Amino acid sequence: MSDASSSNGPDRDLRVALVQGDTRWHDPAGNRAYYGGLIAPRAGRTDLVVLPETFTSGFSNEALANAEDMQGPTVAWIKEQARALDAAVCGSVQLRIEGAQAESEGIAPGVYNRLLFATPDGALVHYDKRHLFRMAKEHERYAAGDKRVFVDWRGWRIFLQVCYDLRFPVYIRNRFDATRPGAFDYDLALFVANWPAARAYPWKTLLRARAIENLAAVIGVNRVGTDGNGIAYSGDSAALDPLGQPLVEGDTEARVLEATFSAEQLRGQPGVPGACQLPGDLQRGDSGPVVQEPPGAP
Repeated sequence: MSDASSSNGPDRDLRVALVQGDTRWHDPAGNRAYYGGLIAPRAGRTDLVVLPETFTSGFSNEALANAEDMQGPTVAWIKEQARALDAAVCGSVQLRIEGAQAESEGIAPGVYNRLLFATPDGALVHYDKRHLFRMAKEHERYAAGDKRVFVDWRGWRIFLQVCYDLRFPVYIRNRFDATRPGAFDYDLALFVANWPAARAYPWKTLLRARAIENLAAVIGVNRVGTDGNGIAYSGDSAALDPLGQPLVEGDTEARVLEATFSAEQLRGQPGVPGACQLPGDLQRGDSGPVVQEPPGAP
């Protein structure tokens, strides 16, 4: 991964493209073509392209039967998009990790809701969704990740998260002097989602809360349309500054939203996140206390 971030915060602005698409149901090839068409005009115009959660299939427990692996067409596609656009490209996909691949990663075999982060130099980082959505029985079919993943990209430290993770502020806590000496864990928290329209207000509110409480920039990318289970999605994708104020917000239409995060604004934030008021053992823990899913839905 190129362009490591500074412990003092980013030294350049970050241009982002939020791809709020209407994902085709169980159609990986069709979705690669669809999203490829949406992002192609951004070549040379952005630093980071963000696709929704499970952008090749929609949020479906049945899609795991046809889950690809790390040598499959979608991994190759996202790496090629990053090269063609000269930008990082990310989004989550159901991927089957077994055998030698699982052993090399040190994880249990299974299908993971894996957020891929590809860069133009051919590098690929991934984050496996930690908090599986029990109300849809995601935890019965998919394996959960157990690592917080940060990516350094063009001067920004980015924290990768998927959908339901948004509801767990302890897990997202922006700790001080934990992963970067004398600095916070990250500059930008990134969430990709298939968040239903019925709970649009919590989605919009929680994105703002995560920005405000961590004094970090936030990206949330959600899909639009109606999936094969009849669940509607209202989009509402957003890029928020560290005060929770929108740089750009989506509506219910399929579109690509563009914004630029200010490095100067992030470096100039007064005060410190609430995490710095916690006792040192909580503030500096590897991932904080064990997180349990609440009984309610997202």
